[in-house]
Amino acid sequence: MTYIVNDKCIKCKLMDCVEVCPVDCFYEGKNMLVIKPDECIDCGVCEPECPVDAIKADTELGSEKWLEINKKYSEIWPNISEKKDPPMDHEKYKDEKNKFKKYFKENL
Repeated sequence: MTYIVNDKCIKCKLMDCVEVCPVDCFYEGKNMLVIKPDECIDCGVCEPECPVDAIKADTELGSEKWLEINKKYSEIWPNISEKKDPPMDHEKYKDEKNKFKKYFKENL
């Protein structure tokens, strides 16, 4: 098992999770974070830290897509080990649905 980041992170990118990760397995894209599955030690300390519930175990139903996205982009995006400020307008996106289709950015 590993933990993954899903589309709830898109446009919110709150980084409380980064601050508590003991192995620095988070990677930062333009508008979301991902977890590198091979580096995640499955400790679970990040999951309750996410205020938008964007971190889930890869064993949860529907997580297959997000596991692949986390794997792919953790190989491309830079590692992040310190919390940064979230986007200024993050509050207006926190409850929005279908954010991947609307807003995902592959580029840095």
